[in-house]
Amino acid sequence: MVAAEPLSIVSRWYLYAIHGYFCEIMFTAAWEFVVHCNWKLTGVTSVWALFIYGTSILVMENMYLVLRDRCHIILRCVLYTLWTFVWEFSTGYVLRHFNACPWDYSSFDYNFMGLVTLEYAVPWFFASLIVEKVIVRTTLCLRFDGTTVDPTGSALSISSKHFRSKVE
Repeated sequence: MVAAEPLSIVSRWYLYAIHGYFCEIMFTAAWEFVVHCNWKLTGVTSVWALFIYGTSILVMENMYLVLRDRCHIILRCVLYTLWTFVWEFSTGYVLRHFNACPWDYSSFDYNFMGLVTLEYAVPWFFASLIVEKVIVRTTLCLRFDGTTVDPTGSALSISSKHFRSKVE
């Protein structure tokens, strides 16, 4: 039996990217409902969100691993929120130069250059709490045991990072 091994950095990044993408769509659908009473619950995002969320949560994972025994969860969430603002501003600034920034907070009272807004500080704080307590901790516990089942039902094993059928 192959020993279970932790997920690779690419696998974790992928899970984080998909999580962020999904949450972005759900948040924008909820926002559309609350602000405009739109029962269609239309959520939107950009493909850029995959890179932005995947990378950001991977950085937050590393922050968690460094800070978990050094400071309280409240302080960590404040630091995660500050990181989120820095990352959102940085990626938005770069994307804006290519006319590709999918968000614009110019209509918010406490925005900076339309790229970040303090009105989102509390939602980002609570999102970072969920990210640490649920997403990062769970993802770090996931293991790849080297076996799976293919669509025909025969067992597969991993060898040199490739799938091959087990001979029975």
